[in-house]
Amino acid sequence: MKPVDFVATLFDGTSNPNKITVAFTMALNALNKGHSAMVLLMVEAVELGKPGMLDGIDIGKPFSPAGELLEQFLAAGGRIGVCGSCMIHNGFTAEEMVPSYEIITAPDVVDLLMEAKGSLQIT
Repeated sequence: MKPVDFVATLFDGTSNPNKITVAFTMALNALNKGHSAMVLLMVEAVELGKPGMLDGIDIGKPFSPAGELLEQFLAAGGRIGVCGSCMIHNGFTAEEMVPSYEIITAPDVVDLLMEAKGSLQIT
């Protein structure tokens, strides 16, 4: 697992669009400042690993729509990590996730957080 400078860990899925928007806003800003970044999807947030799940999430100004933030984040080299155990626990399979997203394990999560220069836990 390649480390990153900044990890934003998201625990809520579509039930909390504010948290989704903040996580992607901060991760994109980390990239814009020259840092590498990953948004880590844990617990209910693993549902966001399915294609198109951020489409239509828009909490309004001053924030950009979540789908646009995701596009910009990925285009700038951002990475998405999906907790494999959380994914299975919530009834999803790796085949349902966006193929470029990384399915990761608990040891991977520990390594990412320990090696990051900074992190944001959105609970």
